[in-house]
Amino acid sequence: MSLTPGCPRCATPIARAGDAWSCPGHGEVPALWRPPEASYDAFADHLRASAGFPTLAPWPLGPGWSVTDFAAVGDEPRSTRATMTCTSGTSELDGPVDLIVVSEEPGTGLGARIAGTVHDDPGVEISEGPPMLKVRLGNQPVPLWAVSTSGASREWDRSVLAGEAAGRWLWLVLRPASAVLMLGEDWILRDISAMGPQLLDTPFGGPAPPW
Repeated sequence: MSLTPGCPRCATPIARAGDAWSCPGHGEVPALWRPPEASYDAFADHLRASAGFPTLAPWPLGPGWSVTDFAAVGDEPRSTRATMTCTSGTSELDGPVDLIVVSEEPGTGLGARIAGTVHDDPGVEISEGPPMLKVRLGNQPVPLWAVSTSGASREWDRSVLAGEAAGRWLWLVLRPASAVLMLGEDWILRDISAMGPQLLDTPFGGPAPPW
């Protein structure tokens, strides 16, 4: 398989400990499976590793945009706790843009790691006051709230939005921060694991963002 294991909460290498994976900083964790580089063949491995769990991405991709990164958290198919995709391209106002989408079970910590926030889950900001915006997931509008990154240990330019969809946390991380202005009421997320032959036309590759 073209995916390699890591910790979902940090960049520290993990090791097999009996029937589980262990991180020096976080103890026993479900493995994060991520390819060295994004490709169609690696994505096929990703879909097998995350069978039964949605892999969400903006759809359709704009001209010049591609899937540059993806990952799944779980020890085996049907036990997946999270998936992530990154699509990258350019916008007229922002230049190069990375858009990361994470769907995860509560307490997994992958969204918080990528967003650079201090808690495993989005926190008290979710549902306080009106949402910043709504996106569509299938036919359902999903409200998203801005998540503060002011207490994070890393200083880099991004916007973080989060909400709840189908009982799971939904995170959007956009870099640079101003790219959040791309999003609007007609913005659509799709489960690309269910696309079938259409995936053959999906562009993969390009530099993956650091996280």
